[in-house]
Amino acid sequence: MATINGLETEKLMQVVEQVKSNWEAGRTVWKATANWLDGFRVEAESRGFKITFDEPEMLCGTDTAANPVEVVLQAYGACLCIGYAMNAAVRGIKLESIQIELEGEIDLPGFLGLEPPEELGMDRLPGFKTITTNVKLKGDASKEDLEALHNHVISTSPVGTTLSRPVKLSSNLEVL
Repeated sequence: MATINGLETEKLMQVVEQVKSNWEAGRTVWKATANWLDGFRVEAESRGFKITFDEPEMLCGTDTAANPVEVVLQAYGACLCIGYAMNAAVRGIKLESIQIELEGEIDLPGFLGLEPPEELGMDRLPGFKTITTNVKLKGDASKEDLEALHNHVISTSPVGTTLSRPVKLSSNLEVL
């Protein structure tokens, strides 16, 4: 069994074939919980894996952990790394390194419930206005093959797709 980029290519192809033979197997549900600790500190958990969040001191946090929007950037970067490793492996491309730098711009007035002066051109919506990625790939393939890999990964990233389009959100409240 060939192992490329630390991934067993035969197992990857088995997953692909399982979904192709039963499309419903491709419909998955992911879950998480979030529990407030104190101040701006929150502990979130999925499948037994925990992440602590906080806000930087400039936003009155204690700066003990990344904040949620930083973790969104981290999640997108991690998703891209996974996409490069997987798609390169099934293409037979051995990667030596993947380095991704991400930067996003958020205007704070929306989060703070403020109406900024119109002439500043600030967005009242709380959330990223832009996200820029700078990707550096090194592998045993031509520049053209790595560009094709890049284009494929960018267009098939679940986190990237989630960030790029509206997602239906619903919320229920139980008052304790």
